[in-house]
Amino acid sequence: MGNRLSKIYTRTGDDGSTGLGDGTRTGKDSARVNAYGTVDEANSTLGVVLATQLPDDIRKLLTTVQHQLFDLGGELCIPGHAAIESEDIDALERHLDHYNEALPPLKDFILPAGGEAAARCHLARTIVRRAERETVALARDEAVRPEAIRYLNRLSDLLFVLARVLARADGQGEVLWNHDRRHG
Repeated sequence: MGNRLSKIYTRTGDDGSTGLGDGTRTGKDSARVNAYGTVDEANSTLGVVLATQLPDDIRKLLTTVQHQLFDLGGELCIPGHAAIESEDIDALERHLDHYNEALPPLKDFILPAGGEAAARCHLARTIVRRAERETVALARDEAVRPEAIRYLNRLSDLLFVLARVLARADGQGEVLWNHDRRHG
């Protein structure tokens, strides 16, 4: 692969438009740009999670997910392109089952806390949820493969479970929502 970004600024977006991967131009505020931009934001947030102390298996998994999110961003940036496959979703489900197996069932809601790595993972989860909402909004008006939406849905579930695992690994534990705090 040659030098793809030899010059960072092009000035072509100064009018509020941006180029899609297929060469067409669209508004920077379009549903498609919102969807792949939020996927990029989620990927960046996973980088923030990866900047903390993590168990090696979770580090490896999140690095793989970052590559897949980059692929997904490309899929959303190039109308008609396919990058995420059912096998990617199946793998997320296997990891979900693996990490969730050792966790006690939840009886209460938990707050997005539990130590630095867990809190960062919760932040990534909420941004993936937003990416999912943005992708669903895009799918209302333009063709979006169902695998894209399913992948984001499973990923946010996986990040929730990983946040629980990380809260326990850090020794902080989960912070349960106290719904009775105002009554005594």
